[in-house]
Amino acid sequence: MNNFTEKKIFEEADNWLKKNKKVSLATVIQTWGSSPLGVGSRMIVSEDGNFLGSVSGGCIEAKVVEECISLIKNKKDCKKIDFKISNENAWEIGLACGGDISIYIEEIK
Repeated sequence: MNNFTEKKIFEEADNWLKKNKKVSLATVIQTWGSSPLGVGSRMIVSEDGNFLGSVSGGCIEAKVVEECISLIKNKKDCKKIDFKISNENAWEIGLACGGDISIYIEEIK
């Protein structure tokens, strides 16, 4: 991820926090095989479902947004989520290209 994009992500997270929105940060922490984005790719998600940045693409990002919102609503600090080609629903969540990805999500306070 380039510095401009990362700077923009954190500036927007700061803006959302100043508006008293709850925000979570998703970061790619591990990949194996084919992966659209590498380790360190980030995305922020607000409690109302707005997001900026990217951690993968397609159905995986939709699931990450859902998990980020759930993390905030359930008042959890962090969570690791894994998407693996061996999962029964690999095709459904967008891993048809053959790869694994681990994403760490945390609330920003």
